[in-house]
Amino acid sequence: MEYSYEISDPQVLRVVAHPLRVRLLGLLRADGPATASELGRRTGESSGSTSYHLRELFKYGFIEEDADRHDGRERRWRARHRYTSWNSRELSGTAEGREAVRIMRLRQVDELAHAVQEFDESDWEPGWVEVAGMSDHLHELPPAALGEFMARAGEVLAELAARHAGDPDARQVHLWIGGLPRRPEEQA
Repeated sequence: MEYSYEISDPQVLRVVAHPLRVRLLGLLRADGPATASELGRRTGESSGSTSYHLRELFKYGFIEEDADRHDGRERRWRARHRYTSWNSRELSGTAEGREAVRIMRLRQVDELAHAVQEFDESDWEPGWVEVAGMSDHLHELPPAALGEFMARAGEVLAELAARHAGDPDARQVHLWIGGLPRRPEEQA
């Protein structure tokens, strides 16, 4: 699996920003290859619907057929990339690009809300319950400092994942890192 798919076309970003496509791609990345029927059961959608959206993801290079685990009856799909990324500054040069970025950010918030709703403390050991959660911070930073924070957070996460690879207590963990400036009138 390649590391990242860098999107530079707003139309391609809109393709992946569809709510079901975001979810299907996320499931393939997190849980590995699956068929349209399996994904339909996981998402509560018909296999016809998931099949259509999987073909769209395939058409734009987000997923590929999993030739290693072909069952002969139904295609198995797998994600081609671990992450999807885009340059918001470049895409925001047009109205179409600004709208695509806005829609994708809203999809990310939807996924965050879904993860928070699904988390039930009674399902987890006390150690996980103690460290699970979210925090918000409000600081005055210039763009360069926010960029540095985002880059360093990614580096720290990569280092921790490498250091703890194979740990029997390790689990997949949802992590969101974001930073958005506030307009001055919001600060009053």
